[in-house]
Amino acid sequence: MIITTHDPASGEIIAPDEENGKNATYTHPLVPRLVTVESVQPLGARMVRIRVAGEDLKSLRSVAAEDHVKVFFDRDEQGRPVLPTVVGDRWVDGRSMTSRDYTIRDANPAEGWMDLDFVLHEHGVAGRWAGTAQPGEQLALLGPRGSFRVKDVFDWYVLAADETALPALARWVSGLRAEAKVFAFIEVNDADDEIVLDSPAQLQLRWLHRGSSPAGSTDLLEQAVKAQPLPEGEGFVWVAGESMSIKPLRRYLKNELGLDRDNWDVDGYWRRGQADHDHHHDED
Repeated sequence: MIITTHDPASGEIIAPDEENGKNATYTHPLVPRLVTVESVQPLGARMVRIRVAGEDLKSLRSVAAEDHVKVFFDRDEQGRPVLPTVVGDRWVDGRSMTSRDYTIRDANPAEGWMDLDFVLHEHGVAGRWAGTAQPGEQLALLGPRGSFRVKDVFDWYVLAADETALPALARWVSGLRAEAKVFAFIEVNDADDEIVLDSPAQLQLRWLHRGSSPAGSTDLLEQAVKAQPLPEGEGFVWVAGESMSIKPLRRYLKNELGLDRDNWDVDGYWRRGQADHDHHHDED
């Protein structure tokens, strides 16, 4: 996992807006980017990794595992991508454009490339596009706007995600130190969706198969997290997936386990029946 510690343009260290011993928050310049598909790599049965490249990525800042960009699917009359308009560091044409948020799985600003992992399905504009994407196609991106970095200072981690948050989980574990203990749970359809995760940490990984149940309809992640004994020392719990299915874990981690707010995060990446869920507005 490549983490950008210095601004690619100026060479200066990227300073956080706020920081404590456990985490740091950052705001980045809001930059529209025109990129070109360089390669399409299948991952499991229902996921592909699409590498995009371009000069606009050489200014990319990415300091955290959950960093994401907006991917735009609008085209002009000639079939070219429509770049979002940014005025005064604000995106001004958001309501008129079709976009989805995607985690930066990996990136190298110096070389000008970025990897994005897409879940393939017929019901969304992003999944349909990814299923037919070809090298040479162009795409418009925006961001990342900001970062929330959990520092690798904990003795152990419990990480739970469905396939929509799998890229963030995979990026996270790839960058943890060797002595960290990691208990990871990932919900997917079946064994065909399992992929290889590389990590220098002491990773214990369990795949949860929902079978014929619709995505976002089970409590597999909730039950897995609740059943996991917590080791000695200080830890961090992160859960990401369908917003309503993981919401009970907010109360569990805060009220039943009594974890400090800097020791957990439950992030609804999507919501059933909602096309473009904004997970930044989830309740704590």
